[in-house]
Amino acid sequence: MKRIGVFTSGGDAQGMNAAVRAVVRFALNQGVEVYAIYEGYQGMVDGGDRIRPIGWSDVGGILHQGGTVIGSARCAAFRERDGRKKAVRNLVEHGIDGLVVIGGDGSLTGASVLRQEWPELINELVAEGQISPEAAGRYPQLAAVGMVASIDNDMYGTDMTIGADTALQRITDAVDAISSTAASHQRTFVVEVMGRRCGYLALMGALASGADWVLIPESPPNLDEWEAKMCQVLAQGRTMGRRDSIVIVAEGARDRHGNAISSEYVKRVLEERLGEDTRVTILGHVQRGGSPSAFDRNLSTLLGAAAVGAILETAPGDDIPVIGMRGNKITRTPLSECLDKTRAVEQAIAGHNYELAMSLRSASFREAFQTLRTLVRALPHGPDPGQRRLRLAVMNAGAPAPGMNTAARAAVRLGLDRGHVMLGVYHGFQGLIDNQIRELDWMSVNGWALRGGSELGTNRRIPSGSDFYAIARNLEEHRIEGLLMIGGWSGYEAILELHGRRNTFPAFSIPMACLPATIDNDLPGSELSVGADTALNNIVSAVDKIKQSAVAARRAFVVEVMGQYCGYLALMSALATGAERVYLPEEGVTLRDLQADVEQLIKGFKQGKRLGMMIRNEKASQTYTTDFMCALFEEEGDKLFDVRTAILGHIQQGGSPTPFDRIMATRLAANCVAYLESQIGQEEPKSACIGLQNGRLGFTDLEDVPRMLDRRFRRPKEQWWLSLRPIARVLAQPGPEDVAV
Repeated sequence: MKRIGVFTSGGDAQGMNAAVRAVVRFALNQGVEVYAIYEGYQGMVDGGDRIRPIGWSDVGGILHQGGTVIGSARCAAFRERDGRKKAVRNLVEHGIDGLVVIGGDGSLTGASVLRQEWPELINELVAEGQISPEAAGRYPQLAAVGMVASIDNDMYGTDMTIGADTALQRITDAVDAISSTAASHQRTFVVEVMGRRCGYLALMGALASGADWVLIPESPPNLDEWEAKMCQVLAQGRTMGRRDSIVIVAEGARDRHGNAISSEYVKRVLEERLGEDTRVTILGHVQRGGSPSAFDRNLSTLLGAAAVGAILETAPGDDIPVIGMRGNKITRTPLSECLDKTRAVEQAIAGHNYELAMSLRSASFREAFQTLRTLVRALPHGPDPGQRRLRLAVMNAGAPAPGMNTAARAAVRLGLDRGHVMLGVYHGFQGLIDNQIRELDWMSVNGWALRGGSELGTNRRIPSGSDFYAIARNLEEHRIEGLLMIGGWSGYEAILELHGRRNTFPAFSIPMACLPATIDNDLPGSELSVGADTALNNIVSAVDKIKQSAVAARRAFVVEVMGQYCGYLALMSALATGAERVYLPEEGVTLRDLQADVEQLIKGFKQGKRLGMMIRNEKASQTYTTDFMCALFEEEGDKLFDVRTAILGHIQQGGSPTPFDRIMATRLAANCVAYLESQIGQEEPKSACIGLQNGRLGFTDLEDVPRMLDRRFRRPKEQWWLSLRPIARVLAQPGPEDVAV
């Protein structure tokens, strides 16, 4: 294959531009020419200058842009055979024998139909004299590969579709803002979000924002009098002290009989039954607009890089592979399988078989729904008959991480709903030493879902000496039977210290669970930590602004980010911002590296470059500091360009957690409470740390944790994200000669 076409189709989704950029640059890096097909299938049918070469520099500066720079359009002509015949002729005329499709299920279906009809259409074009037999012989088959871009996250074959994370951020930001004005006036708001056939945005938006009720297509209210139940829960919430009520409605919500439930209908019910001042906010296309999140930029980049490899390996007759992400692994799933399983959900909903529809959704979707059903209650359900009432403690330890409060809230409410006594330990292990422990009730954690920082307080204290006696005494005094620690490296070390002294202090022979919460993402047993996504978005937002300043003044920036001895934030922010160089502690920095970087900067600025962006981890090198690099680049650059530093500091730890971090925190907390329940009462209760491993939640026994640690550098011995380093190198290249021009 020598030439491929790339196009975006259907509704736009944030991250499409990042996908286009990755496809173009990785294809050119492989010596493959790339043509952009503008305006989707319409451009394919129209041909002419709507199909034209696209080079390395053409996709520079588009990572942060929303929408799609190559356009998208609905195309009625392509739905007809004659329209597809025109598309084939135009592709052959441009020498294109492979397509990369970025769009939803309809767009991918269109590519599948075109691929199947290709040989017949080629023969017809030859018979009609529109193409030569020689041309037909050169292009006997069409190869195609797809990436799913849809904010609804409604297609099988990937955990997340391109655009869904950003749309969820738009929803969560809007609901957070609405909640503050609603609380000021004690109002109820009904928020309508997109999701005609899938309730993902509504469900996860409600879970992340702490909404009080949600209506989704997959699981309509199971009571004919659902309106009364909803009003009862909201009224109880007000009685308990809530000043606002938020109801989230998916646009495709319906009742058990298949009748649509509109946001206006919900508003009318609430006003008539509760007599409350109720307002409706329909978020509409604001969910699709704006700059993509860090997650969507990196997801699109990784999928785009993988799509190039897939299309070069696709054999004639193969089904179109859909490139997706499961956990942190790139996957290829046949399009036919993706479409069959996606449509099965739609058919189940249309047939009012909602139990089947819910069962066909992912395990994480079903788990989130069950968790939300508990969290929206105004009062805890209480223990089942005969169930033992446990005493569980929750604490934070280590540096603050966005999402700590979300995890604590979920753990407390889920524990209370199970009938347990939930105790809060204030100020980390210092509070455990000083007996700063008190019982928490349902409303103690009200509003915590969206708050940054740590309401329980935290510090980096690791117990030593007489501290262990004080901790044991306090655990016994409060009859604590299980401990959930939400925190970072020092919190893990402290729990390991307690765990290792079980024979000396019997009070430590209780199950303990560690929930990873640190922006550094440097903990064992989990590929991602709560707080890292928020920090990454804070970095990306800051770098986007810095780049605007740099472009205006012909300037290079050295941006220093946190991470201690783990380069996760540095590498992932470099991928998400298009930085041309990233310095990691795992690799170190040499004088030869800096010399090469200086030469590259000088060469680039002499050729008209207006911006230089380097990202440096704070511990990348003890010798070659951020200030040293800045001085070196400034001196060598002479008057060609200015150099500035930007040390982002604690801005990375601050702010409200992203929906990704809120949802993960809630999910991890729910599983930790269940784990502690399962271990209490065992003859030899175990302790463990929870985390995402290959995309699945799992527990790692504390006995196994020490062998996983690189204690010198305070990070795991194995770090999955380092496998992405080659991708960052390719994308950051100045680029080969634009072979497509």
